Amino acid sequence: MNNILERYYQCFNNGAYTGMLELLAEDVLHEPCQGAPRIGKHKFTEFLQHMERCYLEQVHNPCIFYSADGKRAAAEFELTGTYLVTDGELPPAHGQTYRLRVGTFFEIEAGRIKRVTNHYNLENWLQQISRA
Repeated sequence: MNNILERYYQCFNNGAYTGMLELLAEDVLHEPCQGAPRIGKHKFTEFLQHMERCYLEQVHNPCIFYSADGKRAAAEFELTGTYLVTDGELPPAHGQTYRLRVGTFFEIEAGRIKRVTNHYNLENWLQQISRA
C-alpha cells in the first residue's frame, strides 16, 4: 500500500520541508482553503516558507484513505498551531494558539503528489485567534 501521505505528514510535523517537496510532482496544484490556487513546486515552496514564518503547526491523528487505484487520497486530522507573525491583513499575531479539524484531498500520479486541496473552517480559526 502506498504510504506517501504518511511520509508527507511525518515530514510536515518534523519541519522537514525538503522531504515534503520531494514527494510532490513538479507541476503540483495547491488549492488552499482561501485564496488563489498555486501551480508548481516553486510556488508550493514559497507557501511553505511563508507558513513557517507565520505559524508553528502540528498534525495529530491523521486518518488517511487511498482510493483502490491509488490515484486519489484524503486525510482528516486535527491541526494545532501557534500564530507567530501577523499574516498580511489577518488579525495581529501575538503567540495565539489554535486547534482545527482539517480535511485534505490529494491526487497521486507516478508516485508523486499531483494535487493538494485543503479545507478547514477559517471563521473558527479567526474566532480562536481573536479570543486569545
